[in-house]
Amino acid sequence: MRISELAALTGCTPKALRLYEAHGLLGTVARRGSYRHYGLKDVQRVQWIRQALALGFRLAALEPLRNIETPDGAAAVLTLLQTRRSAIAHELARLQAADTALAELAMELTTCDGTNTCRAPEPLA
Repeated sequence: MRISELAALTGCTPKALRLYEAHGLLGTVARRGSYRHYGLKDVQRVQWIRQALALGFRLAALEPLRNIETPDGAAAVLTLLQTRRSAIAHELARLQAADTALAELAMELTTCDGTNTCRAPEPLA
């Protein structure tokens, strides 16, 4: 399939596909004459790239996708995903702590009587 067909199947632009190719994420793209020719493997790779970009990865971080067909490449991609999941888990914990602090502050502020006098907050269990 040509680049326009791949773009239509994957929901991205030909310009984006050329960028992915320039970063080496599509491997060596076969050519028929002066036209790029893509296969089903390229459709899946583009879908993975777009999914990773939607999850906050940058193109430069997706370098392990170049060799995903090899055991080492697949392991590198899994490591990349695990590292990202770990970072997300830490961010979730930070956000949970911030949410708890906000809830405590809201509870404290509900005890104010409008004269800048507030009762001491009850200790949370």
